[in-house]
Amino acid sequence: MKRSSGVRMAATVTVSALSLALVTGCGGDSGSGSSDAEGSPSTAAAKAYTAAELRKLVVTAQDLDGYDVKSADTGGKFAASKDQVTVTDAECAPLAYVLTGFAPGDDENAYVNRMVTQKSEKPSSTSTSDESLEDLEKSLKDIMGSTMTIVSLSSYDGAGAARTMKSVSDAVAGCAGGFTIAARGQDTQKFTKVVAEKSSGTGEQSVAFEVSGKVEGDTQTVHGEVVRHGSTIATYYSISLAALAGEKSEYSVPADVIKAQAAKLK
Repeated sequence: MKRSSGVRMAATVTVSALSLALVTGCGGDSGSGSSDAEGSPSTAAAKAYTAAELRKLVVTAQDLDGYDVKSADTGGKFAASKDQVTVTDAECAPLAYVLTGFAPGDDENAYVNRMVTQKSEKPSSTSTSDESLEDLEKSLKDIMGSTMTIVSLSSYDGAGAARTMKSVSDAVAGCAGGFTIAARGQDTQKFTKVVAEKSSGTGEQSVAFEVSGKVEGDTQTVHGEVVRHGSTIATYYSISLAALAGEKSEYSVPADVIKAQAAKLK
């Protein structure tokens, strides 16, 4: 009976963590679809890609062994666009947009995003035998130990991508004391600290950061990285489900995810 209660509690924590991970929401793909892709993505002044072209460049399950890749669209339950995201300090808006799955810049031509999650072994049985419960507990531990990453690609005309990278760098430096996000004027999340981290070094420019905030009284930490590949910007926002559930968890944006996405933007 004690073991069964523990399993139910673990399952509840897992569901709660998943809910918290999506609290600020993620919009779907967006773009005007009016630009022609000319030139190389390694050229800062290249014309922007359309949303259709970005969809061909964003990572897929075929690019990442051991990961599930799905649409990051939450079906309109949370913020559907940046217009529905309010930030207490305008300077911090680029970070807020990264943490809500949107393009970090204000003048992107188009963007797409995906939810990338480490695969975990599913329990093979739903019976209540001790052996089955052990399998279920192991599966739940695997799930709780996984990292979920929102990957976003956005494309800009002219020097828009370079300007966006500067705004992200300025936000990391200027928002050390934190900021507050309100999605659709209802779901509010207060972040208390922003710290610069060592980036992956991919692309022409890259900026990495750690953001801490309070969730139900506990301090939680998430990680982000923004990388410029010519006129395209890739953003990564990673959440440890274990950390969201109050467990100590050392993690970062998965290097495999950044490497796979960078390879598609060369």
